[in-house]
Amino acid sequence: MKFIDEVHISVTSGKGGPGCISFRRESHVPRGGPDGGDGGKGGDVIIRTSPQLSSLLDFKFKKKYKAQNGQPGKGANMSGHNGEDLILDVPPGTIVKDNNSQLIVDMAGLDSYTLLVGGIGGKGNCFYKTSVHQAPEIAQKGMPAQELEISLELKILADIGIIGFPNVGKSTLISRVSAAKPKIADYHFTTLVPNLGVVKVEEGRNFVVADIPGLIEGAHEGQGLGIQFLRHIERTKAFVHLIDASELAPKPPVESYNLIMKELEKYDELKEHQSHVKPLAKRKQIVAFSKIDVLTPEELRKKVREFKNETGIDVLTISSVTGLNIQDLIYKMDDLVYNGEEDEYE
Repeated sequence: MKFIDEVHISVTSGKGGPGCISFRRESHVPRGGPDGGDGGKGGDVIIRTSPQLSSLLDFKFKKKYKAQNGQPGKGANMSGHNGEDLILDVPPGTIVKDNNSQLIVDMAGLDSYTLLVGGIGGKGNCFYKTSVHQAPEIAQKGMPAQELEISLELKILADIGIIGFPNVGKSTLISRVSAAKPKIADYHFTTLVPNLGVVKVEEGRNFVVADIPGLIEGAHEGQGLGIQFLRHIERTKAFVHLIDASELAPKPPVESYNLIMKELEKYDELKEHQSHVKPLAKRKQIVAFSKIDVLTPEELRKKVREFKNETGIDVLTISSVTGLNIQDLIYKMDDLVYNGEEDEYE
C-alpha cells in the first residue's frame, strides 16, 4: 500500500431543505389552514480518527466531498429528513489546515471534530400562521451549504524516533526491539515510509518507536527524501540517533552526528513560527553506535573515545545483529518516555 501523508481536498456541508407551502385539503374541513412542514437540516462534515488507518491513501484520487442536503418539507406538517453527515476517517496524528496553511484542528488525541455544519432547514408556511394572517403563502429556503478547501497532513504518533543517515541500521534495530517487519536491504533509502513498532518493556508497559527514513545533507531543502519525513518526528518525545561505526561507513561518526544535527537545526529554522513545537535539535536523544560487531574491541574503544572528546556525549554501543546492548537501549528509551521531564512545549 502506497504511503500518502499529505492531500488537498474540497469539502462541502449539506444545505438545508426548503420549507413547504401547503394547505389542508380534506373533505369535511372547509377551511383547512396551512400545514407546510419545515425542511430538514443539511449534513455536517466530520473528521474522525481511525486507528486502523496509517495513510491518507483513500483521499488520493477523490478530491471533492459533499454531505447530503436536507430534504424539503411536506404537507400535513411533515418535516423533511435531515441530510446524512459526511464522515471523513483519517489516521491518528492528522492535522487539518485551510488553503492558507492555517491550522484548523490537530486530530492528535481527538476522536472526532465537526469541520463544517450543515445548513438549517427552512420553515414551512405553517410557521407563519398568525391570528391575523391565517393563510400565509410564504416559506423559507434552507440555509446554504458551507464549502472549504483543506489540506490533510499526517504526522505519525510515536514516543521515540530513530534518526540517522541511510543504511545505518534503523530498520534492523526496529525489527529487533519490536514486532515490526520493515523491508531491509543494503542500499540507501531502503525505508521509504515511516515504520512503527511497539516495544514491550514489561506487562502493561510499552512505548511506540518510529523508524524514520534516512536523512542526508540538504534534506531540509528537499534533497534525498527531503523534509517529507522530517515532519514525522515533530511529535516524538526523544530520538535514538543511530550512527554507523563500522569502517565501511561513508563518514566518521563525529561528522555524521554533526551533519544530522545541522539538518535538524535548519529544519527548526523553517518552523520558527510554530512556537508550540519544541525544536528538533533540542529534543533529548540517545546516541548509539551501530554495527559494532564488525569492529575489534580496540577499534571500538578508540571511536567511542574520539567521539566523547569531540562532542562531550556518552555513546551507547549496540549490535542489532548479535543483540549486544539492545536491552540496555530499550531500558534507556523507556526511561526517556516514562521518567523524562515534561517539556514546556506541546
